[in-house]
Amino acid sequence: MNLLPVDIGPLNPPVAELVVAAVLFALVFLFFVRLAPRVQRVLAEREAVTDGAQARAEAVRREAEVKREEVAATLAEARHEAARIRQRAFEEGTTLVAEAREEAQREYAAIVTRGQARIASDRVSAEAELRVHVSELASNLASKVLGERIEAEARPRR
Repeated sequence: MNLLPVDIGPLNPPVAELVVAAVLFALVFLFFVRLAPRVQRVLAEREAVTDGAQARAEAVRREAEVKREEVAATLAEARHEAARIRQRAFEEGTTLVAEAREEAQREYAAIVTRGQARIASDRVSAEAELRVHVSELASNLASKVLGERIEAEARPRR
């Protein structure tokens, strides 16, 4: 038996099929109505866990960013301190080299002065020593040149 008395093909279903379909729809609807709260609860729990994990991850990310900035600031300060230490060491080294150079110049000047004084005194003593023997050496040389013996004058020693 059809729902409508007119034959319109598959758009006019038999009443028995409509009843079976309505009962099956009601059963499936009731099944999903009872299942829907459970599904909603599971979805809500899943959402809470996901949101909680995201919130924790975001908090960890923010904390890591703060720590990274602190480390970067500490490293920058350490680099500045190292540069200051390096500059101070360079300046101290330059000062030490300049002082050592000045000391070396003073020692050089003192050694040269002592050497010149010693040379001058040695020259004076050598000259005095030679003056004593100059007449004798001159007469010996003249004797050799002339081939006859020439006597040296006796000069008093100074």
